[in-house]
Amino acid sequence: MGKAHRWGARLAALAAVLCCVAAAQAQQSSDPAVRVGVGASGTRVVLDAQTKMDVSPASNSGDTQLAFAVSGLEISHAMRGAGAGLVKAWRIETIDDVPQLTLDVSQDVEVAHRFLIPPTADISHFRYVIDLTSALTGVRVAKASLSERTAHKGVKPAVTKLVVIDAGHGGHDPGAQSGDVNEKDITLAAALHLRHRLERSGRYRVVMTRMTDVFVPLEQRVRIARRAGADLFIALHADTAGADPATHGASVYTLSDHGITRVNQVLDGHEWFSHAAARNDPAVNGILLDLTQRSTLNRSNAFAQLLVDRLSAKVDLLPKTHRDAGYFVLLAPDVPAVLLEMGFISNPTDVARLTDPTQRNQLMDAVADTIDTFFEDRVRLAAN
Repeated sequence: MGKAHRWGARLAALAAVLCCVAAAQAQQSSDPAVRVGVGASGTRVVLDAQTKMDVSPASNSGDTQLAFAVSGLEISHAMRGAGAGLVKAWRIETIDDVPQLTLDVSQDVEVAHRFLIPPTADISHFRYVIDLTSALTGVRVAKASLSERTAHKGVKPAVTKLVVIDAGHGGHDPGAQSGDVNEKDITLAAALHLRHRLERSGRYRVVMTRMTDVFVPLEQRVRIARRAGADLFIALHADTAGADPATHGASVYTLSDHGITRVNQVLDGHEWFSHAAARNDPAVNGILLDLTQRSTLNRSNAFAQLLVDRLSAKVDLLPKTHRDAGYFVLLAPDVPAVLLEMGFISNPTDVARLTDPTQRNQLMDAVADTIDTFFEDRVRLAAN
């Protein structure tokens, strides 16, 4: 089953809940609003407010409730409401001059994710998202992690991740050039080694957007990743500074805020978030898409930072190494994605490193190590 379909299954119930709440009233009022939705993977709580919030766990959390101090929140009176799923009820009240959100829970739960979504062009207020899972879910994930770690002993893991590797350019598009060196050849050689390294571990399934010197349109590269249900997409490139031979170093790109607004360029008429919502409500569709994009971007940024940290010990990096851009291959709303500029082929040192198989393979080994750490950390986070 593709990843987009899995997300649809998880959030279909949430969509129905969102259709029923008075979201429009919450946006018009200065008071916050709380929405609770149920999906296959747990319960999502969304706190809507007109002001930016800083949310942190409060000291009075216990086995039967979770409490969060919400500084920056403005409330005129105490509020309460019914919950759903793992949340029996919620309330917002002021305790020691600080607004507090308290969730009464039906069993031992874990906080899988917490993140703030700032206003967008379509939604003018702030949203704070809290994803809850049953503590038993964490036990199941931890067992899957243990199974994955046996891969190096030749035991096939119970859970594998699907990684799409995109070798930039190809065919009639050589990419950046320096003498007789073409970017398309460097990226393909690097991608093939990365594929070999990942598949050798037995922990991953790998899909390549190209395996030979052929041209693949950008939209096709994104389509490959989405249809495969990729857990991670990594595009490999080599930069150029034109006539400036001094500029050198690797850099990592994730999608910019401007790029997020271009998502319609990679969507079609059969998207899960367009059909999961009751009555096909456009407002709910937009909320589901935005939540998906923000969650995906958070994971992309997490991987990018891990990659920067790992590469810093291997190669020179550009200043402000983690950058953002609206590159087309990063537009998928449901696939975490990064674009790695491995260096500048306009720089003698970088081009020598990128054309030397040993040094290039060492760079890809560092990328593979980062992928290992990324998925191990996510399993560990879910288990804790």
